[in-house]
Amino acid sequence: MDVKRQQDGDDQLWLFEDSTLASPRPGAGGEGGTGPAACEASQATTAPIPARALTVDLMEEVCQRENLNRAYRRVQANKGAPGVDGMTVRELGVWVKEHKESLIASLLDGSYQPQPVRGVEIPKPGGGIRQLGIPTVVDRLVQQAILQVLDPLLDPTFSASSYGFRPGRSAHDALAAAREYVAEGRVIVVDLDLEKFFDRVNHDMLMARLARPVADKRLLRIVRRFLNAGMMQGGVCVARHEGTPQGGPLSPLLANLLLDDLDKELERRGHRFCRYADDCNIYMQSRRAGERVLASVAQFLEGKLKLRVNRAKSAVAFVQERKFLGHRLLTGGGLGIAPVSLQRAQARIRRITRRNRGVSLDRMISELNSFLTGWVTYFVVPEKGTCGVAG
Repeated sequence: MDVKRQQDGDDQLWLFEDSTLASPRPGAGGEGGTGPAACEASQATTAPIPARALTVDLMEEVCQRENLNRAYRRVQANKGAPGVDGMTVRELGVWVKEHKESLIASLLDGSYQPQPVRGVEIPKPGGGIRQLGIPTVVDRLVQQAILQVLDPLLDPTFSASSYGFRPGRSAHDALAAAREYVAEGRVIVVDLDLEKFFDRVNHDMLMARLARPVADKRLLRIVRRFLNAGMMQGGVCVARHEGTPQGGPLSPLLANLLLDDLDKELERRGHRFCRYADDCNIYMQSRRAGERVLASVAQFLEGKLKLRVNRAKSAVAFVQERKFLGHRLLTGGGLGIAPVSLQRAQARIRRITRRNRGVSLDRMISELNSFLTGWVTYFVVPEKGTCGVAG
């Protein structure tokens, strides 16, 4: 009975109650307060003071019962592997019941200290290694709670040509916009490849951009600590001075925040483009114009944002010669599946159906059905007969 009760507690989705939360601190001065010191700090920024003044108490919003419970439900739904402390998502509920008062207190006074992330390397489909950083489940809870407050504040300011990791937007939306640009005659694409973008993000530059709309210094300090949290690899904790490793809830929003400067620059120049996370395509009418744009945009990224453009992988070419989000755009606005996407799907099917895997036939069929359902759902938009290799 006790075991059953504990399991039910783990599944409880309403763990935070009003009695555990502190109220805002009107008139408090110093870092993170709402008094004169905080007001003076807000005047030193470039953001409009009235709008920014509304964000001095964001940590109180983060710690609202409804927000914390929603963050807890999302972490539970996302599941995921444990971080460096070994705590599983299943065990998070018990931990929250025992520590929620101290957790909320540390968030409200800005003293919350994240643990190092667990470094995991996974192979990229096109070769190379992608570095992931898996936060502990408690850190994922805190990041998710912060994300739910920051996202409604920041997302409306992002470019309409940005599609990745944004509510109500998808890869299919990006492809639809790209098809329109090509149909208008912009058949040359400037395909930008940012070298190890998530590993190269400059922390100072990112925090400066976050401080434009956010006045709550407690939140800024905690986000900075998440960025600076070490990475545990092979039993050794390695300090991090740049990058925002993929794996935590906040990483996509912070990436969009930094790359929004690129979006605004492209808009200022009047370019037609689609960006999905760090995958950016600019559509031009001539190769000569594309070459000029590639050179000038690379200079902007490296000079202003301190990012590196992979010139070996970046290119100016006809749209049908490049791939975008696994697809191949065709002259006239048609869309097909990129040949490399077909090759990867075939390789995945061979791995799943390999006879010497040592799994049951039922499991093999289940895995195959799961993969094919997801693959077909994603690639449903390409038109029939457009999967051939580009000429």
